[in-house]
Amino acid sequence: MRTENTQVPARPKIVRRRLKPGKVLIYFILSFWAITTIYPFIWVVMNSFKLKGLIRSDSFSIPMGDSFTFDNYKTAFDRVDIFGAYKNSLVISTAVTAVVVLLAGFAAYGMARYRFRGRNVLHSLIIASMMFPVFSTIIPVFRMMFGWHIVNTNSVALSQLSVILPQIAGNLSFAIIVLMGFIRGLPIDLEEAAYLEGYNVYQIFFKVVVPIAKPSFATVSIFTFLWSYNDLFTQMFFLRYKDAFTITRLLNEITSIAGLNYGLMAAAVVLVVVPVLVVYIFLQKNIIKGMTAGAMKG
Repeated sequence: MRTENTQVPARPKIVRRRLKPGKVLIYFILSFWAITTIYPFIWVVMNSFKLKGLIRSDSFSIPMGDSFTFDNYKTAFDRVDIFGAYKNSLVISTAVTAVVVLLAGFAAYGMARYRFRGRNVLHSLIIASMMFPVFSTIIPVFRMMFGWHIVNTNSVALSQLSVILPQIAGNLSFAIIVLMGFIRGLPIDLEEAAYLEGYNVYQIFFKVVVPIAKPSFATVSIFTFLWSYNDLFTQMFFLRYKDAFTITRLLNEITSIAGLNYGLMAAAVVLVVVPVLVVYIFLQKNIIKGMTAGAMKG
């Protein structure tokens, strides 16, 4: 019988790389920064499960055993309409996001692909509009809304509209700048080929540009939604009736009702922040991808 020698393949050597002192220092600084950023929210979550008396005496202990309670969350749901506030926030933020993405997409595409008189002036005005904070324009905006008779009404829809319109105007400039930076870097060959196939401008935009620029549109959508959701300043001016309160406006109301009930205030803060964290955790890849893509192509 003939035997064949079989060779066992050698195991790959594991190369262990030592971290340089500079990288160790950078990792230490970033880890410390992450801890200082995350810990305040952890502290609020822990105190939301404590009795209000225990929070004042020992606010840094972990709630366990007799110190653990759900009473703060029960009180929050009993006193105020949490789910109604979530619904109002969702309606307002979704409407603002949809309109901003649509209008900013049209504007960015027109500014990036067409040459017309006053284009440079218009571009400068868009950038300059980002320099004016909402605090400096809220009085004329409020007077304009009051003149349209959509402020201080019993209609929930009109109250929501009075918040939606200023938020759309406040988010348009940022959205246009981000989308312009991405669209400028897209190859124009695909659009020219679509034009030769008989596509009109709207078909080219929705069937060619939008699918390619999805990361940038996703970034604009996420930031617009979160900014609209967290915008307490505008909501404080235009939402006067409890039926139209959003979740952030409701948090301010709970704070005034709670007084020294820190447990109730901590539970209210958690109810406001958790949806934002969930959205960011699941969509953070789209945020980073869209921002880096726009920076590289812009």
